Amino acid sequence: MTIPLKPTLRPSNPCFSSGPCAKRPGWTHEVLKNAVLGRSHRAKIGKQRLNQVIELSREILGLPDDYVIGIVPASDTGAVEMALWSLLGQRGVDMLAWESFGSGWVNDILKQLKLNDVNTHFAEYGKLPDLSQVNFANDVVFTWNGTTSGVRVPNGEWIDANRKGLTICDATSAAFAMELPWDKLDVVTYSWQKVLGGEAQHGMLVLGPRAVERLEAYTPTWPMPKIFRLTKGGKLIDGVFKGETINTPSMLAVEDAVDGLKWAKSVGGLKGLIKRSETNAAAISLWVEGNSNFEYLAEIPETRSTTSVCLRMTSPWLTALSLKDQGFAIRRLTEMLDEEAVAYDIAYYRDAPVGLRVWAGATVETSDLESTFPWIEWALECVRLETEANPRSK
Repeated sequence: MTIPLKPTLRPSNPCFSSGPCAKRPGWTHEVLKNAVLGRSHRAKIGKQRLNQVIELSREILGLPDDYVIGIVPASDTGAVEMALWSLLGQRGVDMLAWESFGSGWVNDILKQLKLNDVNTHFAEYGKLPDLSQVNFANDVVFTWNGTTSGVRVPNGEWIDANRKGLTICDATSAAFAMELPWDKLDVVTYSWQKVLGGEAQHGMLVLGPRAVERLEAYTPTWPMPKIFRLTKGGKLIDGVFKGETINTPSMLAVEDAVDGLKWAKSVGGLKGLIKRSETNAAAISLWVEGNSNFEYLAEIPETRSTTSVCLRMTSPWLTALSLKDQGFAIRRLTEMLDEEAVAYDIAYYRDAPVGLRVWAGATVETSDLESTFPWIEWALECVRLETEANPRSK
């Protein structure tokens, strides 16, 4: 067995994980030197730093003046759960799911909140549900970009501007990388660990005026954990949306978030971030088009993610293997890339079809992606030779 020659060019940053994602270019531990440590997060300086995250986020995202934004516990998952537990139950719900996280929200609504009036719109990995079938007389819950499938909604045109219910959007891998139609989104959640390259733990909850109105007029029938409570005495707890967090935040993570937001402004704000992600996605597209070993998991070009790019393997020798052995092959491929320090954490999500998932968000440099492609091809050829020499099963 002749091992193919290794490529000579290596990426400067091999971090292509879909979360936590690559730190912004030029990041060093020095950015944390002014972190508010050893102080209460409720002290004036702590609240100022937390509010700085809120106001910078508002500015860069271009939020309408009547939308509020708060820092909440447990990353994007916590923000979504807070919205579901606090807002749902007043009317029916339409749930959209085409990948693992969306399916998780369906499970929570059916099995934890145990709502009865629920319409589910499912699609397999690589596809979207029929958006024309969504009932906007109900509340509607969906992900903007399916992080584990690489499939996103193409735009917001399918959302009824005259909707009766609320739209609750998990935008964790879309915020700061894709245009979001704020006038059609009543609740949006995300975390710092995606496009901003920040640390996990904290989530962001954006509420439009219709969502605030629901919170102040409706009380769910189930007990509300303290960590989810957004109202007191029938009124929104304003402090949550001014840096007075419900639980104790990590001020190191907060300082890192401030740095990421300042960097975002330095590259042109939202437009600059979107351009960086789209340039990265275009580089991947050009590579895939010229390579018979890969194809997009997303079947329709307009629905392909520009951040969490998911690829299906089409090599005849690989597709001829059992699914179990395909999984072994991909794990071996990504293991080799890890050992060479050229691409970390690009294996498919555990519930998704076998393939690769490469983060293309704004903190990734296009040149790093381009220098990684030959390494993926090298590793794939090595795995092919290993598999043919030592087949796992007949």
